[in-house]
Amino acid sequence: MALGIKKKWISFVLRSFFRNFALNLHIDKTMNVKRLFLIGLMAATSCAIWAQEEVLVKYGDFESWVTRTITESKIIGGKTKTLVEVGPTMKYGEKVYKNQGGSPWGSSNIYAHVSGISKTNTSVYKDKHHNGTCVKLRTHVEGVKVLGVVNIHVIAAGSIFLGEMIEPITGSSNPFRYLNLGIPFTRKPKAVKFDYKVHLSDSVCTRMTGFSRKKEMSYKDYPDIQCVLQKRWEDEEGNIHALRVGTLIRRFTSTTKTWQEGKSFDIHYGDITGESFYRNYMGLITGESTMYATNSKGKQVKIIEEGWAAADETPTHLILKFNSSCCGAYIGSPGNTLWLDNVKLVY
Repeated sequence: MALGIKKKWISFVLRSFFRNFALNLHIDKTMNVKRLFLIGLMAATSCAIWAQEEVLVKYGDFESWVTRTITESKIIGGKTKTLVEVGPTMKYGEKVYKNQGGSPWGSSNIYAHVSGISKTNTSVYKDKHHNGTCVKLRTHVEGVKVLGVVNIHVIAAGSIFLGEMIEPITGSSNPFRYLNLGIPFTRKPKAVKFDYKVHLSDSVCTRMTGFSRKKEMSYKDYPDIQCVLQKRWEDEEGNIHALRVGTLIRRFTSTTKTWQEGKSFDIHYGDITGESFYRNYMGLITGESTMYATNSKGKQVKIIEEGWAAADETPTHLILKFNSSCCGAYIGSPGNTLWLDNVKLVY
């Protein structure tokens, strides 16, 4: 419904309300004016709620899925694995995946080809919710045994995000460089709304890279949502720069026994560092957490967040990312799980 039509409709409802109120109750001079004002205010508030716009992110109801079938190299066992991606209902025959059907969603379900060896990782799953399906993100230990002798284990978190994964993965260092993160976007939603369920593992937050000793971390690991609106530009060398326009970063710090249906989380615009709700992890994305995107030359480069934009600035890109672990690459608590359904932007 267009905004102009909404305004006319709200005006019509309010006029009708007061006209009918006067006719039916025979308002006279002794009527309690405060009571009339409060009733009118309630009617106006109800109309404002009705006028709220909710837009489902494409394929954000998770009712259709792309199915991939990949056979891993014989040297690591030769198993055939099934991976799913958020998109249209179809089977995808190629090993290297490209987003299908206009789907804006990438995921941490990946195909890697390193030193001639084909390997997959699955940490995003299709699951049930009511009479349909939802997405499940799970942190786990991914292992590989070479020639039945050499064991390599890494922590792998489940993630879905707006953007795409650049396959094949050809190395284990800095996995973020394989993400083309974010999509072009110029609107300014006030919130993200979705259904969710959380299970927190009793496992200790651990760092496992596959090539260094297992290390237990001193902090806790939680599933999270990262919604960041940026104003980006590219310099002559192809570097991508950005200012932070809007921020919603929320960690889920407790297990939910049941689904939390239709919950909204506000997006805050401008510099939020002075706000009471601000936490360090909501700050500019720098250092080891720096994300990547594809520049105009087709090259993967860092997204350099340089500062905070004014609250009235118009964004150019939207990052929306859900994770079963919040601590970074190869760090997490195995068993942490986040279920999601019906992801919407609220205006």
